[in-house]
Amino acid sequence: MTNILPLLIGWGLDRWLGDPSRLPHPVVAFGRWISLMERRLNQGNHRRAKGLAFAGLSVLGVFALTWAFLFITGRLCATWTTGGIWLYGGIEGILVFYCLCGTTLIREVRLVFRAADRSLDEGRRQVSRIVGRDTARLSDKEVRTAALETLAENLSDGVIAPLFWLYLLGLPGMMAYKMVNTMDSMTGYRTERYKDFGYAAARLDDAANYIPARLTAFLMALSACLARHDKPARSLKAELRFIRRYGPQHASPNSGYPEAALAGILDCRFGGPHEYFGKSFPKPYIGTHDRALRQKDLDMAVRINRKAEILMLLCGIALSFV
Repeated sequence: MTNILPLLIGWGLDRWLGDPSRLPHPVVAFGRWISLMERRLNQGNHRRAKGLAFAGLSVLGVFALTWAFLFITGRLCATWTTGGIWLYGGIEGILVFYCLCGTTLIREVRLVFRAADRSLDEGRRQVSRIVGRDTARLSDKEVRTAALETLAENLSDGVIAPLFWLYLLGLPGMMAYKMVNTMDSMTGYRTERYKDFGYAAARLDDAANYIPARLTAFLMALSACLARHDKPARSLKAELRFIRRYGPQHASPNSGYPEAALAGILDCRFGGPHEYFGKSFPKPYIGTHDRALRQKDLDMAVRINRKAEILMLLCGIALSFV
């Protein structure tokens, strides 16, 4: 990225608007493409091979289409005698905006806590909008825990990882990452239906998030230690030890790191068995302090998320001057 204009536009729009439900969104198109092809390909023999081919071609296709779109748009904007560079920067900024979803998840998690304050059934229904697990039998504490776990994981998937790939491979890399992440969210399950077809998507997502997940955990720990009122129960050094201890215990090779960071900051316990599609999956606990979660915990988690986003944004601004 040669300048910071698209970065600031994209992050600013996400902070201001979140995901606008009435505007066309490329991730919605990704989802429709994945759903269509999954129905056609996820049957018969060689499902793992078909899933691998589908995942690879989809990611490469998104990368190539984004590159071509930016190339053509850049040439057209270059013909303008005035304002072309600003128009092109604005177009890039909108694409960055489409790839970020920090504000939307914060709003959804706030709605979960408000719904749970009214009744357990409302909390269960609301949290089902943002988690893949079965929610019908969750307790009040489990509803709130699931929401905060998702908030921590989404900071990595929805903000830090897209920005990481933007800084590394530009907008084509950022859009390709969103395709990987969308495929994993739709097909990366260990159920009978998806275990073969979604295998490649899940492994691609693991690889794409390996560095961003650990970077997210570090930024969260650093964010908590930089502000007095968000100071964690542990020092930065102790918090990083906590993350190294509990991060690898998660069933996912990546999700455990941001979750461990938030569990350490809040001094609470995440994890435990989850149900997916009516089947229970054992998962280890992250942390040992099993306590109720309240509004003040949500408020602190939101502040940590926002500060970590700003630190990642500053990294991009610094890189633009290199």
